[in-house]
Amino acid sequence: MPTLDFKGKQFVYSHHLSVPFRELKVVPDKSLPTNGQKPSLDDNLIIHGDNLEALKALLPTHAGKIDCIFIDPPYNTGNEGWCYNDNVRSPLMKEWLKKSANPVDKEDLERHDKWLCMMWPRLNLLSELLSETGTIWITLNDIEIHRARMIFDEIYGEENLVTQIVWQKRTSRENRAVFSNSHDHILVYSKCSPDVWKTYRNLLDPSALGYSNPDNDPKGEWTSVPFSAQGFRTNQVYKIKTPTGKLLEPPKGRCWGATEPVFEQLKGEGRIYFPKEGEGRPRVKQYSGESKGLVPFTIWPPSEVGDNEDAKKEILEIFKDEPPFDTPKPVRLIERIIEIAGKGDSTFLDSFAGSGTTAHAVLEANKKDGGNRRFILIECEDYADKLTAERVRRVIKGYDFTGTQREELYKAKITWSNFSKSAQKILLEVEHVEKTARAAFDKVKKEIKDGVLTVIGERDVQEQAPGLAGSFTFCTLGEPIQIENLLNGKGLPAFDALARYVFYTATGQSLESVAPPSIEGFVGETDLFRVHLFYQPDLRWLRSNEAALNADRVAAIATRNPAGKRTIVFAVAKFMSQKELTKQRIEFCQLPYAVHRILGD
Repeated sequence: MPTLDFKGKQFVYSHHLSVPFRELKVVPDKSLPTNGQKPSLDDNLIIHGDNLEALKALLPTHAGKIDCIFIDPPYNTGNEGWCYNDNVRSPLMKEWLKKSANPVDKEDLERHDKWLCMMWPRLNLLSELLSETGTIWITLNDIEIHRARMIFDEIYGEENLVTQIVWQKRTSRENRAVFSNSHDHILVYSKCSPDVWKTYRNLLDPSALGYSNPDNDPKGEWTSVPFSAQGFRTNQVYKIKTPTGKLLEPPKGRCWGATEPVFEQLKGEGRIYFPKEGEGRPRVKQYSGESKGLVPFTIWPPSEVGDNEDAKKEILEIFKDEPPFDTPKPVRLIERIIEIAGKGDSTFLDSFAGSGTTAHAVLEANKKDGGNRRFILIECEDYADKLTAERVRRVIKGYDFTGTQREELYKAKITWSNFSKSAQKILLEVEHVEKTARAAFDKVKKEIKDGVLTVIGERDVQEQAPGLAGSFTFCTLGEPIQIENLLNGKGLPAFDALARYVFYTATGQSLESVAPPSIEGFVGETDLFRVHLFYQPDLRWLRSNEAALNADRVAAIATRNPAGKRTIVFAVAKFMSQKELTKQRIEFCQLPYAVHRILGD
């Protein structure tokens, strides 16, 4: 398989392995817990800190557990002011970065190399966090999309490319440009093969087909599909007589959708519909209860998922004054990803959180269907609290607003050509949108402007927009968890943090919750291993005999291991021979403080 080479690749290739683990530190006064509860790492998370180190900090608790990742990284336009400053140990890398421009701008001839150096270790860690049936979605424009595909192919496997979506991000025309750029790309890769992921992904709501019942069919609302098929099959070529007596043959280059006996059967069941007052080509009725859903298209128009203008309006409504963020994404765009890629209890991760749209979309989805989806946001910039978290606070609790909230519900470009051919379909779609929106809005308006038909829902709000409910815990990154710190007693990690760290390093799996303290020091288990830790963040205790693995603890470990799983024990010392431990299937891992005991103070 061809691979992409770039400056610094040999130095960042395994950089994610050397990034230190850090403890997630809860910040209570910036968190918004459920009433009556304390902030918890088991809640939704907003993490302020370098996103590479934050991703590493999530591994002990979330490795292999993220169902869907959405990232909106710098597009590398040269105007974003982002810096590449990962602490790669190579002297050559440090010399390169010292001599090159930072932040990255258009004049930087190596800006593509820096972007790739920045993305490589992050994509590797994101891959470790992704579940075996999970997907990662990344938005980019034309500047880096081709290079992104190359490194995604190398990390995730080119066979795991699901699709590349085109999202129309703007509808206005830029007449000063060579071409008016109106789209972004969304790359989608799965951890498993796309054929396997297909069995997990969701189809879209079939109500978008525009069900109605113009002929009072007793079977209920329906839509229709053409009764024709590609190709030429002799037994599917025949003449069909319309209700007006007109004889029709299949469209040129096509045949009818079934043989004549099957057509007559469908007709007898009342499932054949002739448009144009009975003169049009036959169509087959599909009733609302029959469709399992719609396969997503690879082109996403603003009428379905919103555009940049929608995103700016959304954030301006929440913050009133000038939008505090230049490039937000519309909530409906992320909601569409959630609809396709997640379930009602899925966990969504956004490691370039920006204005917090992903959290907003998750909360919206939960509000609509009562789901229990979780979000994890990571933001490295200083606005993590005042913008990212503050948006989520306001969305949860409600925010000051007096006036009319408007939401674009439907948009279609109208020309004489497409209206003459699809007038009935468009009218049915508009009718369906109006029906489904009436309960949520005070008014539903239709307007045609500049050749675009728009359906808008209006809701009168007095003083405060209602909140969506929810909660989150705000975190920062603590000091690196360096086992070597046990040698000097400085920066000793908390028990839970060290327990998760040693569990992950021993098993490669994350530990959702640490077992309560017990005599045998049990912290968690996998299908193959039980892991134990004897530790207190107290230098005096670590120097005492209490910190060692002894006969009583071995007996307790054996008693509570009836299945005879292999046991891994972390402690500073042991008062048992390895021969005795091996009989109990115990593997002893000595914490570095034992070296301190030997060397003395």
